[in-house]
Amino acid sequence: MSSTSQKHRNFVAEPMGEKPVTDLAGVGGVLGDRLVSAGFDKAYVVLGQFLVLKKNQELFKDWMKDTCSANSKQSSDCWTCLNDWCEEFL
Repeated sequence: MSSTSQKHRNFVAEPMGEKPVTDLAGVGGVLGDRLVSAGFDKAYVVLGQFLVLKKNQELFKDWMKDTCSANSKQSSDCWTCLNDWCEEFL
């Protein structure tokens, strides 16, 4: 896990609670605002979409591209963050 960002490690290190979407790796202010505008205001709401898509990386990346115009790296970082969190807590 040494290739992950500090933001990723911080997110995966503790329960999700009421974390904002911008706490997810790969999601900064601009993408966060776009996700909030699309109704995904909390990290757990994005997690719900991740689970609805059955943790499928390509489907999730397509969803992020369509929903908030995330690029490949941003959506991949977010997918990895949620997937690692699930392995830790689910």
